[in-house]
Amino acid sequence: MHPEILIGTSGYSYDDWRGAFYPLRLAKGKMLEYYTREFSFTEVNSTFYHIPPARVMEALVKKTPEGFVFAVKAHGSLTHEREAEFTGHAGKFRAVLQPLEEAGKLGAVLFQFPFSFPNSPGNRDYLARLRELFPDVPAAVEFRHASWVEQSTFDLLRSLNFAYVCVDEPRLKGLVGPVAVRTADFAYVRFHGRNAAKWWRHGEAWERYDYLYSQEELEEWVPRVRSVAEGSKRTFVAFNNHPRGQAVQNARMLRETIRRLYL
Repeated sequence: MHPEILIGTSGYSYDDWRGAFYPLRLAKGKMLEYYTREFSFTEVNSTFYHIPPARVMEALVKKTPEGFVFAVKAHGSLTHEREAEFTGHAGKFRAVLQPLEEAGKLGAVLFQFPFSFPNSPGNRDYLARLRELFPDVPAAVEFRHASWVEQSTFDLLRSLNFAYVCVDEPRLKGLVGPVAVRTADFAYVRFHGRNAAKWWRHGEAWERYDYLYSQEELEEWVPRVRSVAEGSKRTFVAFNNHPRGQAVQNARMLRETIRRLYL
């Protein structure tokens, strides 16, 4: 029996995907339903910017078929601002996950920490506090600062049952390299592109993710994906290089490459 590997994209509601993936005249409200014709997993990014009412999550349930799952990005107050009142935000965010949980469509909660969140005793304690606030939620942690890439981090995540998010991003000083490690009963991989020129210097946020992986670059990841998928209940692979539908193109390429070389 082959491990379950779900390959999808970081979000699905992009205007510039019309013509590249969606029909040109497809209404925004129909995008998710169209997306589910080909993919069975996506990330919800909007929750990073604002905590939605429960009805928004209920709509996601209704628009997707049985077996489709979401990874929901944690609100920015829990990862970037980390305000003194973050426990209140955690409670509100936890509550809106309920419709997805009840429908069996919550694949994971993604806690994506910024480069300004290095490995330190205080930040390690913060991770433990987060787990206390989300004790029964499948959760994954993504780091951007390279100081986290060490065995003690992996041991900590295992003790907290947090999945380490394996990332592919520009090979720049201080950023996390392509390390494939599994620290929970599921695995998580994210592709951000390798646009080194625009990673730190860009006019618009989307520019840093403007990148199309080559076949050779994706093949580098097949043994890594395989290694974390072995023994996992499920492995999520998300492409975040969304400009002009490049994420869809690369998701398809990796899916076919894994089938050809692995399955």
